[in-house]
Amino acid sequence: MKTLSKLLFAGACMATFACTPQQEALTQSGLNPKNFQAEVNGKQTQLYTLTNANGMEVCITNFGGRIVSIMVPDKNGEMKDVVLGFDSIADYINVPSDFGAAIGRYANRINQGKLVLDGDTIQLPQNNYGHCLHGGPTGWQYQVYAGQQVNDSTLQLTMQSPDGDNNFPGNVTAHVTYTLKGDNSIDIKYDATTDKKTVINMTNHSYFNLSGNPQNTITDNILYVNADSITPVDSTFMTTGEMLALEGNSMNFKNAKSINEGIDMTNEQVKFGMGIDHNYVLNTKGNMEEVAARVVCPSTGITLEVYTDEPGIQVYTGNFLDGTVTGKKGIVYQQRVGLCLESQHYPDSPNKPQWPSVILEPGQTYQSHCIFKFGVEK
Repeated sequence: MKTLSKLLFAGACMATFACTPQQEALTQSGLNPKNFQAEVNGKQTQLYTLTNANGMEVCITNFGGRIVSIMVPDKNGEMKDVVLGFDSIADYINVPSDFGAAIGRYANRINQGKLVLDGDTIQLPQNNYGHCLHGGPTGWQYQVYAGQQVNDSTLQLTMQSPDGDNNFPGNVTAHVTYTLKGDNSIDIKYDATTDKKTVINMTNHSYFNLSGNPQNTITDNILYVNADSITPVDSTFMTTGEMLALEGNSMNFKNAKSINEGIDMTNEQVKFGMGIDHNYVLNTKGNMEEVAARVVCPSTGITLEVYTDEPGIQVYTGNFLDGTVTGKKGIVYQQRVGLCLESQHYPDSPNKPQWPSVILEPGQTYQSHCIFKFGVEK
């Protein structure tokens, strides 16, 4: 979802990289944990590795709560890394991005960075086409979560966000819990509490490439989205407040088809986004047993199913990757080499009272649940 070249990184991320001797053993995905040991704004970052009995591996850094790598087997049993990212904390800091991040306080956009709570207008940072995107220029993806690895397969991250963080009200304590399960699924649970009325909308912003080679685009992947409508946007990517039925529309993935078939540049909505970058209104109604989205890579047979209790999912086809970013293993990320499937409340919900509420009151607990389940289709 997002314009890497236009995302303003106004943070004072001062990093001092640790020189403490560390184990040099690489992860299965080829990462050196030492390269993730740094001090960012006075807080220590590191790389956490989750594994299961099937040999699957997920690497996560507490800098932004980011998934850095996901190793899963393809149809031949060969392990593939299926997400985009960087080889070190230095790269994540030097190239502001949303790769793999646990986004907060508010995923997606808020119109003109303004919201009204109890009659008071709150002006948030405007860091994307005049709107507030992903919590502002120093949103949680650029902050350090406190990390606790519970066991080989579970990591809990905690964010203490002070009142006024990017002008959002309330002292907020938020948790993101990643659990790698025996069925090759990554279970992500979010929760948050506040001491003052505020808004919360969290998600994970992983860019998936199920071919395991980010030199390949994702356009031949077969995509299914369990939705009959989207929330359309204007030319600044802001939702209009309407619902657009997808019957007869190229963006309709209710019947699975290649992503390329959905990217019809004569479609005004596709043209606005330079591809697909839209919130799909899910039919699942919060049912975690029903598939919200499914992707299949023809070359590897790797499948990804998404389950969520959220009302929407942002489908983003890597439109703004433009060859200016070099990721893991020195691979340059070109347009459409990553697919994002971000479970969420709808964009700009604070200003759209007709949509499900994102308001969190003191004494309440925000909760959100998303599962990324991997498999193989032979």
